[in-house]
Amino acid sequence: MTEAELKFFIDVVTDYFQQVSGVGASMGIPYVKKEEAVVLSYTGLIGISGPRKGGIYFTAGPALLSTLMGEILGVEEADEDSLLDMVGEISNTVAGNVRKSFGTEFLISVPMLIKGKPDDILFRLKPPVFVIPINWRHERAFLVVGLE
Repeated sequence: MTEAELKFFIDVVTDYFQQVSGVGASMGIPYVKKEEAVVLSYTGLIGISGPRKGGIYFTAGPALLSTLMGEILGVEEADEDSLLDMVGEISNTVAGNVRKSFGTEFLISVPMLIKGKPDDILFRLKPPVFVIPINWRHERAFLVVGLE
């Protein structure tokens, strides 16, 4: 993955938060994932196929997702299913917007939704897998990208 491709993922995420809430997200410095697990309470995983293979996932805690749901839908309290739907929607939107840049052969799956903190989410990829830290309204999340 090139630096320009990684920057495109960052731009898609910051644009998403700006468009849906009027408040942009700030990005931390991307890094190459090592052995440590990078998962929070809710995760939406999208598989990628075609000329580029791999996946991306967006992972966040309940506070960020609840606040975002309040911004978008006016929901005051979100249940577990709504939080899972929200993390899936974010993952799907990010992957769909990236697909516009990578082309129609960049095939994306339906999001797999994960509740809880598994030890890790494994990609069957050759490293490197990149972690992009995200901060929005004092809450953190991560976008993790692994593409061959």
